[in-house]
Amino acid sequence: MFSWSFRASLCIFCATVASAASSQKPLQQASKRGAGYSPGQAIPITCLNRTIDTGQHISDDKGQLQYIPFPTCNETGKPLELYFGVERETNCTIPFISDEFFHLLEFYVHNDAPLTCRILAQPLLTSGGAAAPAPQTSTSSSAEYIPLIFALSGTLQLSHLHISNNLNVLLHAAPRSTSPGVIDSATAYSTSPNARSTRVKIGDALPLRLSVRWYPTTTLPSGWAGVGGHLFLSTLVYCALCVCATAAACLAYFRGVEFPRKLRRYGAERIGGDGGAGAGGGMAGRGLGGYGYAMGLGNGGHAHGHGHGHGWRGVGKIE
Repeated sequence: MFSWSFRASLCIFCATVASAASSQKPLQQASKRGAGYSPGQAIPITCLNRTIDTGQHISDDKGQLQYIPFPTCNETGKPLELYFGVERETNCTIPFISDEFFHLLEFYVHNDAPLTCRILAQPLLTSGGAAAPAPQTSTSSSAEYIPLIFALSGTLQLSHLHISNNLNVLLHAAPRSTSPGVIDSATAYSTSPNARSTRVKIGDALPLRLSVRWYPTTTLPSGWAGVGGHLFLSTLVYCALCVCATAAACLAYFRGVEFPRKLRRYGAERIGGDGGAGAGGGMAGRGLGGYGYAMGLGNGGHAHGHGHGHGWRGVGKIE
């Protein structure tokens, strides 16, 4: 009924379709991981659940580590979230410190057990393409997590805690050329622990002030310009401007103050020298009235007379 060549072509076509279908299964699983965060997209934070007795982590029935959402912020009514690529100062006030949470804070501040949290490297997507919530277990077939450890600083007291509640949150995105919208690494730490802190006890609220900064690559930019800094163009320009300003000030002082003062002094000396020469000449004239002549030198110089005449300091005396 069908030729041999037609049957062979049909078999080859069916085999090609089957291989294509099998090759699409990993792509579908990869698509569930998402194509990366879009700018401003919310990033949920989950933290490791610990016991209040020893601070050890809690596992579920399958032996996997259990993660719970970050405490709820009073400002938003939701657990703390970050936003991809958005740098800002944000506040998260935990409205009530329970007895259990207070003991966990003691572990966090004393560094017996860190506040270990995590974020998704890229969002998970449901079958319909919507963002899926972060799983509450440590392992997932299609989830990749980035650890985010909050290094809280503070001081333990008998009845209360002093917690440094100003934190820097630094996040690095993977290079856009290779992995757009993917988070590479993150960290958070308290700043000025000895200068700025808040006193809390059971039943109080804990205000957290977070300064969030994003970096487009894993390389930190150089921002140090103190001792041992490099020579920058701005430094050269500053030095050149200082030299020009100093030269202009010196020139203005010389032409406006020093030069006129020297000119007046020079004029006064010239006027005084001419008067002395005239007086000497007159004395020489009186010397000529005798039997000789006398020359008076300027400024009271000696006058010598010929024909039995001589003078003292411009005064001619004839003998």
